[in-house]
Amino acid sequence: MPVDLQSFPSGGIAVVLGASGGIGSALDLALRQSGRFEQVLGISRRMDGFELTDEASIVRAAEATAATQLPVRLVLLATGLLHDGAQQPEKSWRQLDGDNLARSFAINAVGPALVAKHFLPLLPRQGKATFAAISAKVGSIGDNQLGGWYGYRAAKAALNQLIHTAAIELARSRPEALCLTLHPGTVATPLSAPFSGPGHPPVSPMEAAERMLGVLDGAGPADTGMMLDHTGLPLPW
Repeated sequence: MPVDLQSFPSGGIAVVLGASGGIGSALDLALRQSGRFEQVLGISRRMDGFELTDEASIVRAAEATAATQLPVRLVLLATGLLHDGAQQPEKSWRQLDGDNLARSFAINAVGPALVAKHFLPLLPRQGKATFAAISAKVGSIGDNQLGGWYGYRAAKAALNQLIHTAAIELARSRPEALCLTLHPGTVATPLSAPFSGPGHPPVSPMEAAERMLGVLDGAGPADTGMMLDHTGLPLPW
């Protein structure tokens, strides 16, 4: 059943950055099915040349959003790097590599911060509007009991701090707006496929998208600046 997102004013535009990925494409589809927004704009590297390590491409995405002249009610950043052909999560400090750490921070923290820089000013000054970035539970320092995954953990922790800090500034001019991070759980995507197992059974991207949109629908100003999991519960820093 489509998420209705009744807490958001009707009309306006919802934007999904990273809309060609597993979670991003599901979020894009779920938002279109909700019928809550006048327009849903999906932006990705594949379709639009959007690149988190290229601020000019972020500016272009923000300009394309502003050009619609619709109130920007929801911005979802569905991007991240855990592993690819160039690097894997570290199991030990012996595997730490400066270039890999810098790359993880560039994609998981610095890029999202620049997205916030250019998209938060587009949020309306009245009515509910939300900027949400996909984070990860492993970015919680308080929850870290296993170690490992140095770069990904640290970069997501940095993302949480950057978004928390932006939320404080946002509240001064837009008291009804939210700025937060979301933990989607273990999702059946290429990012998490090598790490799912009996203890972490994956859900489909659409189920994860609907859960997260439900969390955002139920969130209010008191939740801004937080990291919420897919059930709506706050996670420790």
